[in-house]
Amino acid sequence: MDNYKLPAQTHIGHVHLKVADLQRSLAFYRDLLGFELTTMYGDQAAFISAGGYHHHIGLNTWHSKDLPPAAVNSVGLFHTAIVYPTRKDLAVIFERLRKAYYPLTGASDHGVSEALYLNDPDGNGVELYWDRPKEQWEYKQDGSVVMYTKPLDLDGLLRELDS
Repeated sequence: MDNYKLPAQTHIGHVHLKVADLQRSLAFYRDLLGFELTTMYGDQAAFISAGGYHHHIGLNTWHSKDLPPAAVNSVGLFHTAIVYPTRKDLAVIFERLRKAYYPLTGASDHGVSEALYLNDPDGNGVELYWDRPKEQWEYKQDGSVVMYTKPLDLDGLLRELDS
């Protein structure tokens, strides 16, 4: 095949999740994480966004109402990653999660980014992260990006709230 590459401005437009309980999912994504409700399709689907976009996340119960979460050891979505503009913004949502006693499943420094991991009420993985500026990334001899998984300094992240 030829050397086709996606245009650099290409991005993922939205993710659409099957959920068991629409109101429970709205309590998580809208009320806890802060997404805005864009529109509802009756009582079966909701579309939510940040900043007035038509939707970043679709939530529906069309084939999943009142069903249990998908098995961890099965094919499917690993996680939805939500990018915050600054480290301080990540600190704000971390403090919000802490105050709500919402459990994290992990917190990692990946070199190029810092991330918090958690599950939504249906067991769908969610990554909340910010990207370090590209000028701070490290590169290998071959030009590929150095990425790793180290524990995230959560106390250091919270100190962002003091600045």
